[in-house]
Amino acid sequence: MTTDANSDYVRAILNILEDFGSEKERFAETQRAILNILDDFAAEQHRLESTERAVMNILDDFDDEKQKVERANQELLREIADRTHAEDELRTKTTELGRSNAELEQFAYVASHDLQEPLRMVSTYVQLFEKRFKGAVVDPKADKYIAYAVEGAKRMQALIAGLLAYSRVGTGEQVTSRVDINALVDVALLNLSEGLLETGALVTRDPLPTIMVEPLQLTQVFQNLIANGNKFQRPGIKPHLHIGAVRQGVNWVFSVRDNGIGIEPEFFERIFVIFQRLHTRAEFSGTGIGLSICKKVVERHGGRIWIESEPGQGTSFCFSLPATPEAS
Repeated sequence: MTTDANSDYVRAILNILEDFGSEKERFAETQRAILNILDDFAAEQHRLESTERAVMNILDDFDDEKQKVERANQELLREIADRTHAEDELRTKTTELGRSNAELEQFAYVASHDLQEPLRMVSTYVQLFEKRFKGAVVDPKADKYIAYAVEGAKRMQALIAGLLAYSRVGTGEQVTSRVDINALVDVALLNLSEGLLETGALVTRDPLPTIMVEPLQLTQVFQNLIANGNKFQRPGIKPHLHIGAVRQGVNWVFSVRDNGIGIEPEFFERIFVIFQRLHTRAEFSGTGIGLSICKKVVERHGGRIWIESEPGQGTSFCFSLPATPEAS
């Protein structure tokens, strides 16, 4: 073989080796690419598995939440059923109570009305007996017994009259009209003039509004509150009563303030209950009906009544009335 042929052969072998090296390098690159692809696939598979686990956890949580919601719905349905049942019972009891109250008011009206005539007869004859036989009976206790009988008859007449007035507040249709409250207070003061003169009471007032009320009933409210303020006074101090009125939103708030003995806070609600008294008859006269009448009248006009007081510092009886009330 010639030298040229050998050179060509060597070059051919070198080319082959060079090509083999290039192929080997390309193969290595391909292998690396495949390995990278496999790594990416493994990573994707791992991410897919993680995503699958997350989805399963979400589904589990969703199922738990669904069960919680279903339990909550069942509890809510039970509560709604219980509340509906309670409301039905309350409506039934309210209807029964309303009917019972109406029957009680009717009974009180009939009883007090029908009792007046026989009691009037008893009272008349007891007083006649007192006039004719006082001091004539030998027994020294006779006059005391006669006095007890007369006083008892008078007290019973006052109680029956008060009960009749209380029962009349809730009976019949309430007919309201536009009234100047100043005029009602004037009437109340005129009715109480004798008692106010007796105590030397000073009565002052603010300008009072004109609103829709039942005149006779509101006159009775002011009359009872003024009489209360004139009666429950501290010894040696002349009564000073002030009648006020302030507009608060859709209401007028009226007040009758006195400088009397005051009331303990624990009795604020009790004194509006019919026949409730905080003092003995020896201390202060009365039937325990007047303030309950005031409460009933005010509430029937769509308002409310309350007390502001401190013992020894006087009392303010306050009540609200709608500026344009819809009377019941």
